[in-house]
Amino acid sequence: MTDDEQGLREPAATAGDTRHEASQNGARSADPDPGDERSEIAETPEATEAAASGSSGASGPDGDDAADGKGSRKKKKQGSFWKELPILIGVALALAMVIKAFAVQAFYIPSQSMENTLKVGDRVLVNKIVYHTRDIKRGDVVVFNGLDSWDPEVQYSAPSNPVSKVLRAIGSAFGVVPGEKDYIKRVIGVPGDHVACCDAQGRVTVNGHPLNETAYLYTDPETHEQNKPSDAKFKITVPPGRLWVMGDHREVSYDSRGHLGDPGGGTIPESRVVGRAFVVVWPVTRVKTLPIPKTFGQPGLALANATLPAVPLALGFAGAIPVTLLRRRLLRTGPAPRRRGRRRFRRTPE
Repeated sequence: MTDDEQGLREPAATAGDTRHEASQNGARSADPDPGDERSEIAETPEATEAAASGSSGASGPDGDDAADGKGSRKKKKQGSFWKELPILIGVALALAMVIKAFAVQAFYIPSQSMENTLKVGDRVLVNKIVYHTRDIKRGDVVVFNGLDSWDPEVQYSAPSNPVSKVLRAIGSAFGVVPGEKDYIKRVIGVPGDHVACCDAQGRVTVNGHPLNETAYLYTDPETHEQNKPSDAKFKITVPPGRLWVMGDHREVSYDSRGHLGDPGGGTIPESRVVGRAFVVVWPVTRVKTLPIPKTFGQPGLALANATLPAVPLALGFAGAIPVTLLRRRLLRTGPAPRRRGRRRFRRTPE
């Protein structure tokens, strides 16, 4: 091989090597390290500013949207509350009317007839169920309707327009204003009782037993003098189905004593009783219960009334005895009952 040929081959080989190195370098440049690229981008100030601006731009709208979302939810809640408020008020009124009609009703005290037990402006709750489970007892404070029988103790002008009438009806139902024909008194005599006034000591008697009424009769706060049981004399036997009632402030109470000339002799029908007042709920300083005074727990009072149901029962037994004897006599004198049995036949010889 000549030197010229060797020199020609070497450049060719060098050129191949050069192409090989170029291809390797090109491959490296075409496939750079991602980590190096990210690091280079992160380290440049322009990239840092761009990243910061991008992040702020991305978070800005989202933050505004979140704020708008909270505001809209708050508006929706407020709007829904005002929409639901009339419904809540309507349901509350409906429930109150149902309770008032069947269970418990509030009443406003308009007069002084029950002082000091009840004062003007007191609100009492009346149990309307109790007399479906037991009879009316002496000493109960009852609310009754005096429609077409007693005149109101306190006169009120009638409402002049329909709106006032509706408001008055609602106020009466909730015990805010007094009812036009509602009265509240204490039961002194029940059906069959003989109520009279007065004995030698000036006391009211029931079935001959005097009542010690000092626990509830009105006492003047200045003079500390207590009302007399009654200034008017009366004597009555309470008819069936009726009650004799009196106020605790006897000097001003227009009760059964003031209606002696009316049908029933001043008594009221049991059917007109709304219910039993059992607690004062307003004002707060006067909250208390209204129990039956001890004077009405005398054994003589209960025995006198307990004999009433025994009378028809005794008459029933008395009538049943002769009926039973007559039946026995008819059974004895009647035809003898037939005897049932098998008939026996005799065999005849063949």
